[in-house]
Amino acid sequence: MNISYNWLKEYVDFSLTPGEVAAALTSVGLETDVAEEVQTVRGGLEGLVIGEVLTCEDHPNSDHLHITTVNLGNGEPVQIVCGAPNVAAGQKVVVATIGAILYNGEEPFTIKKSKIRGAESCGMICAEDEIGTGAGHDGIIVLPPDVAAGTLARDYYQIKSDYLLEVDITPNRADGCSHYGVARDLYAYLVQNGYETALRKPGTDHFTVDNHERDIRVIVENREACPRYAGVSVKGVTVKESPGWLQDKLRTIGLRPINNVVDVTNYILYAFGQPLHCFDADKIAGNVVIVKTLPEGTPFVTLDGVERRLSGRDLMICNGEAPMCIAGVFGGLESGSTGETKNVFIESACFHPTWVRKTARRHGLNTDASFRFERGVDPNATIYCLKLAALMVKEIAGGTISSDIKDVYDAPVKDFIVNLSYQKADSLIGKHIPAETIKRIVTSLEMKILEETGEGVTLSVPPYRVDVQRDVDVIEDILRIYGYNHIEIPATLTSSLTTKGEEDKSYKLQNLISEQLVGCGFNEIMNNSLTRAAYYDGLTSFPAEHSVRLLNPLSADLNAMRRTLLFGGLESIARNANRRHADLRFFEFGNCYSFDKEKKTQQKALDAYSGEYHLGLWLTGKRVANSWAHADENASVYELKAYVENIFVRLGLDLPHPAAGHPADDIFSAALSVHTPGGKELAVFGIVSGKIQKAFDIDNEVYFAELNWAELMKAIRRVKTGYRELSKFPAVKRDLALLIDKDVRFARIEKIAYETEKKLLRDVSLFDVYEGKNLEAGKKSYAVSFVLQDESQTLTDKVIDRIMSRMVKNLEDKLGAKLR
Repeated sequence: MNISYNWLKEYVDFSLTPGEVAAALTSVGLETDVAEEVQTVRGGLEGLVIGEVLTCEDHPNSDHLHITTVNLGNGEPVQIVCGAPNVAAGQKVVVATIGAILYNGEEPFTIKKSKIRGAESCGMICAEDEIGTGAGHDGIIVLPPDVAAGTLARDYYQIKSDYLLEVDITPNRADGCSHYGVARDLYAYLVQNGYETALRKPGTDHFTVDNHERDIRVIVENREACPRYAGVSVKGVTVKESPGWLQDKLRTIGLRPINNVVDVTNYILYAFGQPLHCFDADKIAGNVVIVKTLPEGTPFVTLDGVERRLSGRDLMICNGEAPMCIAGVFGGLESGSTGETKNVFIESACFHPTWVRKTARRHGLNTDASFRFERGVDPNATIYCLKLAALMVKEIAGGTISSDIKDVYDAPVKDFIVNLSYQKADSLIGKHIPAETIKRIVTSLEMKILEETGEGVTLSVPPYRVDVQRDVDVIEDILRIYGYNHIEIPATLTSSLTTKGEEDKSYKLQNLISEQLVGCGFNEIMNNSLTRAAYYDGLTSFPAEHSVRLLNPLSADLNAMRRTLLFGGLESIARNANRRHADLRFFEFGNCYSFDKEKKTQQKALDAYSGEYHLGLWLTGKRVANSWAHADENASVYELKAYVENIFVRLGLDLPHPAAGHPADDIFSAALSVHTPGGKELAVFGIVSGKIQKAFDIDNEVYFAELNWAELMKAIRRVKTGYRELSKFPAVKRDLALLIDKDVRFARIEKIAYETEKKLLRDVSLFDVYEGKNLEAGKKSYAVSFVLQDESQTLTDKVIDRIMSRMVKNLEDKLGAKLR
């Protein structure tokens, strides 16, 4: 939030520099960026001077341009081409000289010497909107004739410098969302650090009702959503530009002045944190304001011209016939004050934070008013701000206060009562702070001491401190004002020995596998755990009803917790592919969540929710591209399978060869899966279905693997790492060409081989498959290699032949295999 240094001085006395103020606010918990010098008009009118138009002639090559000579008060007149219809000789005008910087919205542009239709132009005669002193563009600015040529424009307009402090307001500090709120904290800092200071705000004692000619009733039907609603009428106003001092204040903090009535409401908002709304009283049908909800689906056009469908939980400000405003969020198209407005009804209210927050999220609106109402405004400041606003409108827009203040406040909010123990404060802070210091700090923060004993105090905390309702909250306040930097670091450190737990081991292995994958050319990605629930609509693999949905989503794209890592990775692939990076290898570690309503009970509501840690791998595009040593080669599911196998090997687990078939579903067009002996799925990998790839607008085939990291960590607990001496005796390799039925898988051959020779067989591998000519129908040929080795002696031909004979016989008996 932008805070004006000069504006801040109106509420608290101090002599600190802007940089010192920023440091002071940061030290008390309002993190503030280094102060930036600003002017009431952007750029400070540097390079602009007052000039006198000496001559003005029509441009020979244009029907609307004029060639002028202008005296800038520094010697030779300059020639300037001007297109304004009202330019004339003898006028005093504002001239942007060569090198001056003006602004077109947010874009700066520099005035340069140029030729316009063949005529040289050495500057620019300016209109109001071009220099930022107004909105007029129907002609150039014409100043009074007594202004001397050569006067600097910044001196004529009395441009003042200010410093802008950018304060980051945390969600719990609703009280800091205004200049006065920041001034309160600065005042407490100054008191604690021994500065002479005082805190003040404008008085409203002179508020009086002039007449009762514009009486408007207020009815609040929903007291839960609107704890307090107040309003007052001002009759006979003249809507026009605000006075310069008010415009300057708003411009300094980055707001665009609109008109005097609206500017007053913005001033109160940023001065005291109370959102207001000025209704055109003549448009309030029935002279009644009703605060209520409307039926589900009621259409309502907001100030931005968008028609919105209301929820039955949207609180509305209505007149006797129709809704006028979404309470605490956004005004209606016909609710505001315009140039024709003569009578206004000023609203000052306190709306329930939860109602405002949910309504703002439903409609995708985020306004200055909703920002404050969502955090909680001070219900006891409602009337003060209303009176001040009415007095300001009366002062700068004329008119009379034409009704009593209507204030609906059935259940006044009471102060929070907190019992503070000095001993607990010392214990939490880690240092003894004298009782007198504690009392000085809490009173400077506008807390009242109701009772005092030797052990502590009983405090009354004002309702605007929504974040201070417990003793620990008060202690935090004491500490931030006392100063974190004043708490000494102890000379000794108390610690305890800890042992590595399962989480530590898991984290170490994550790093190990991450390094392995990075070494294979992968890049790690990190996606949001929140995802689009629509991804799961219609899926049988991940039924939508098992998704964990958010009650208050930020948007439809972030309205559920992810159930698989797949979709986040596909979003990353689509984003990269759209930017001409199509050859990708990604991996991600992350949690996946699910909901099972069958497990939900009244006693154990959270049992229905579960989360597991997963590892996802994605391959797409080319494995080799643009290499002089190797032809281009596409990535394949077999490459992905190798990466999965290597992960299992690195963790000390055996991956079945091949892995079990995984039925094609709405995620995979073809896939394999790996399970524990108990049936728990450790991994699934395969080719992502074309339908899903098309939904993400991905052209290249995508290969995806998802490993259940939590189950992998459980599986490796049973793994025992051992070692043995390398054999001194050579291994022997024998190959067999087997003719077998087409439905026989290599896994069965491998199993039979290890059952036949458990002691000497070291490895079985498939190195060739043939199907085609010269084979019987329904047959295929496997070329299988067997590696034998004895740790204690060199194998003889006799032993080898005996083993291979048994191997062939078992393969013939169990599989019907024949040697080719």
